[in-house]
Parts: sequence; structure tokens; C-alpha cells
Amino acid sequence: MANKSVFAAIKGKLLPRTDATNHEGTRAYRLTPHQALAQLAATGTFNATFYADAREQLDEVLKLAWQVEPEFLAKTAVHAFERGYMKDMPAFLLAVVSQMQGDQFDRAFGRIVKNGKMLRTFVQVMRSGTTGRKSLGTRPKRFVLGWLEKASDVEIMRAAVGNDPSLADVVKMVHPKPVSASREALYGYLLGKPHDVKALPVLVTAFEAFKRDPSLPVPNVPFQMLTSLPLTKEHWVEIAETAGWQMLRQNLNTFARHGVFEVEGFAERLARRLADAGEVKRSRVFPYQLMVAFMNVDPAVPQEVRDALQDAMEVALANVPSFAGNVVVAPDVSGSMGSPVTGFRKGSTSTVRCIDVAALVAASVLRRNPTARVLPFENDVVDIHLNARDTVMTNAAKLAAIGGGGTNCSAPLAQLVKERAKVDLVLFVSDNQSWVDATAHPHQGTATMQEWRKLKAMNPRAKLVCVDIQPSTTTQAKGASDVLNVGGFSDRVFDVVASFVSSGNDPDHWVRAIEATEL
Repeated sequence: MANKSVFAAIKGKLLPRTDATNHEGTRAYRLTPHQALAQLAATGTFNATFYADAREQLDEVLKLAWQVEPEFLAKTAVHAFERGYMKDMPAFLLAVVSQMQGDQFDRAFGRIVKNGKMLRTFVQVMRSGTTGRKSLGTRPKRFVLGWLEKASDVEIMRAAVGNDPSLADVVKMVHPKPVSASREALYGYLLGKPHDVKALPVLVTAFEAFKRDPSLPVPNVPFQMLTSLPLTKEHWVEIAETAGWQMLRQNLNTFARHGVFEVEGFAERLARRLADAGEVKRSRVFPYQLMVAFMNVDPAVPQEVRDALQDAMEVALANVPSFAGNVVVAPDVSGSMGSPVTGFRKGSTSTVRCIDVAALVAASVLRRNPTARVLPFENDVVDIHLNARDTVMTNAAKLAAIGGGGTNCSAPLAQLVKERAKVDLVLFVSDNQSWVDATAHPHQGTATMQEWRKLKAMNPRAKLVCVDIQPSTTTQAKGASDVLNVGGFSDRVFDVVASFVSSGNDPDHWVRAIEATEL
């Protein structure tokens, strides 16, 4: 008879064996290079996070970029920009693609470099040496020149706002050949070199005239170019009337300080713009940015403008799906979730925490699925009552106010198992760094997978979706036909989730979504 102490049945032996450890040193599953790159591209901001510094992120992304095909890398860059609303990461991935053979860079450049800010970001990355070179190179230079040649005078002026590099620096690097006297004069103006004043574009001459005589109409230049001037209340009203949607959302308190809401009818006009569905969609605003704007708005901002922010939130969350069956949302409210969602950066750290984003996702799903259960967790599940009829803002604030404790991703699943609950979908929103429920042996899998296996036995058709909102290369739930790992904090994550829940049976469902991107 064989020695039972050696050959005894191992509980959970059919679970996938863990092959990595997370940032807490707890057993986890390693994402494939394609999955890991997708995760980092959707969440990485190259700022220090609770678990990793900026350099670690950069090195990991660079390593993964050279492990995947150029086609997938280019599609990931486009997906991160268009669907993830990221900025620095797409520019970095595009810079890496520029060093690879093939036409992927050519096809991706125009999809990512849509404006002067992205142009300057791309040039900054290329010149930094982080991708292995400190020059633009022939092909990238050609595309930068192409952008400058096609850009309108307004686009050039907008691109002139900002430094490191400034647009003037970019012009000096690539030496564009002006195709008109007007563009030649504009380049000279930006570079501070002699130029034909009479040939300057109308926009520039209007700006210079306004600087000399503020009684003239406010020119349609970026408002940052005007703020150093002695502006009146009426000037600020003109600025607000022509401002872009994002600029309106970001400067409500500034407008209030300068008295624009004292002008009859202005508050109503601004509120209509903020709530305009078309403008909200075109702005590519993160839902959490609206929540922060609403939370931080000055008391001097009129109520109709505050209400418009809530209306804009409803538009921004329009693609949060309504799921069939019994839905459970599990937002992580542990201590690590109190860190800034986009990481720490000296002088510009976001006030938005990971817990704010997790809370907003949970509240949004509840709004679309009134019968859903919300099980926030830390060391254990936190008991909280939410009213599905309350606004997204109200419920998100309640959840975000919990906070603290360790991370135990298996806790919500264990409670559902204990209750023998009927479940069709469990949706986690976390930084995925579980450690309270650490398992001792790789053959045991993770505690999350152990509890999921039990719950799955009770609910054969159930699916588990883990939304990770921080850059990481491991997971607590190994991808399978019933398990999806997806990352990011834009509302477009719900597109992938809805597709997986309705028809997906592919452990690489998210990777397939990126591969479907047209270049």
C-alpha cells in the first residue's frame, strides 16, 4: 500500500497550478505576454503606483513589447488611445513600433497622433532614449513633418501651448519646408525669428492685436495664452463660449472666480453644453473625471451646472450594459485602493483614488442592473446597503468612504458559496493584489480560484470577470472559458465585458478584442 502521507488526495488538485507571485509575494497566475501588455497598456501611466515605481513599469512594458508581434503591438497602442483614453502609453508603444520592420507604424501613427499635444508627447518619448534611441529617425521624422504640413493654423497654435518639448523645439528638430508665405511667417513667429508680419495668419494677428487692445474681440486661441493678460468678466465669458468641452469641465471653478455666472443666461447655456450627449461622447471623458468635477465644484457654481455634470455622467455611462440574471459586483475597498489611480507624480498627482474608480464602476452597474448585489471587500466582505434608485454619484460616494484593511479577493466568492447563492455573473474591480487569503502550495491554486470552483459547481453557467485597474502582470483568477481578465478605467471596458458575458468562451477574449482593431 502506498504511503498515504505522500499520496493523499490533494484538495483542489484539479485547479490550475500557480506559476507566479504578485506584488505582495502571494501565489498568482502569470499573464501571457499579450495579456500582460494589454493590461499595462490600459492602466499604466508611467507614474509610481502603490506597488511599483515608474521605471519598473517602463521596463516591463518595453520587455513585453518585444515579445509580441509588431501588428499586435501597434493595435494595442491604438486600442489604448481610442478605447482606453490613454496618452503617454500609446505614444510610447508607437515609438517602439517605429523601430520594427513592417508598415505597422505607418498605419498606426495617424490613429494616435491626432493633435499637437500627442505629437509633442511622441517626440518627447522618441528623444528621451527610453526606447533605445535619442533621435527621431527617418520614418518618424517624415510623419512628424506630415502632421505639421497638414495641420491648420488653429491646430498649430493649440500645439504651441506646452513645453518639453515645445512646438518650436519640434519645428527646429524636423525643419519643415513651409508651403506658403503664411506658414513660413507662422514658423518664424513661433521660433522668435524675423518674419513677415503681414503674412501671419489672421488668428495670430488677432491675438497680437488683442494683446495691444483688450477692447477687441477675444481671439480663438488656447485660453492658456490669454490668462496672463488683464481679462475682464466679459472676456472670460467669451473664452467660455468658445471653449472645448473638456476645458469647460476642468475650469468651472475658474469661471466662477471670474464672475461669468453673474452674466444673465450664461449658466443655462454652459449647462446645456455640459449635458450635450454629442459633446460628451466626443470629449472622451473618463466617468471618474466627471465624478471628481462634481465632488470638487465650488459652491459659487450654479445648481443647473452641477445638475448638468450628473446628466453628463449618465451619457458617459451609456454603454454600461444591463446583464441578464443574477449579478454580483465586488469592488475592492482595501487599503491599497486608497492610492491615486494614475499613480504618484510630483506636482500633478491625481486626487482620484483606485477606490473611487472601483466604487463608480459598482454604482454604475447597480444603476443599470437594479437587482444586482454589491459586495465590497477588504479582509472580508463589508456590509453596506445601497439604494439602486440613488444617483451614481451618491452610491459611489458611499462605497468610496469605506476604505482600509487587507486585500482578500476570495472573500465575496466565499460568502456566495456559504449562502449557496444563485449567480450568473460576478464582476470584480480591484488592484488584484490579494494576500490575506494566501495559499501554501502551487497545486492548490489561489484561494480565489478555489472559491470560484465551488461557486461554479453550484452555478454551471456563471461567469467571472476581473477588472484590474492597476498595471500588473499577474492575476488571482486564471483566464478560462468562464473567466475574463480585463484592465482599464475607461467606460469602454464594459464593451469587452458585455461581449464576453453574452457570447465569449475564450480565455483570451480581451486579446481577441484588441486583435480585432483595424489599422
